[in-house]
Amino acid sequence: MATRALIVIDVQNEYFDGALPISDPPSALSLANIGRAMDAATAAGVPVIVVRHGDTDSETTTSREGTHAWELHPEIERRSRDHLVEKTFPGSFTGTPLESIISASEIDTVAITGYVTHMCVDTTSRQAAHRGLAVEILDDATGTLPLEYSGGAATGEELHRAALVAQGPFFADVVSTDVWLARIG
Repeated sequence: MATRALIVIDVQNEYFDGALPISDPPSALSLANIGRAMDAATAAGVPVIVVRHGDTDSETTTSREGTHAWELHPEIERRSRDHLVEKTFPGSFTGTPLESIISASEIDTVAITGYVTHMCVDTTSRQAAHRGLAVEILDDATGTLPLEYSGGAATGEELHRAALVAQGPFFADVVSTDVWLARIG
């Protein structure tokens, strides 16, 4: 039987009313599913680890520590959690105590929710798999946004789908929130 933890990545105001609004799946849907997963995990005794991204650079326009954008979304802030991990890189394991928390609790499976699918969710999943952990990504409890840069553009839907498709065969079991809730039953 798996010993799970639920990791909730970067569900911060930045992605709702800041410069980087989540579009795919719609943030109202992903946020509701993240809340359902957190509530069910707490009820089932599955540790909930909330991760928050912050930047101390006074020139940054996103996720600057101490700002409204950096704060956890109220729906996450009001819910029970076992740990709050502060990070400064896309990967939730980089420069944080996350690996120690997981090891101390003898966790062998991590379920990942949160933002941004193609960056922090993807990186954290790969880091977890490289550490020998089984990984579950809740596809409708994660989300991303469109990107445009000098080399091209992609919609949020394209990025979300592509990141999860790439995760599936190599790193993670990509499932819906309902499937995951049944697993922890």
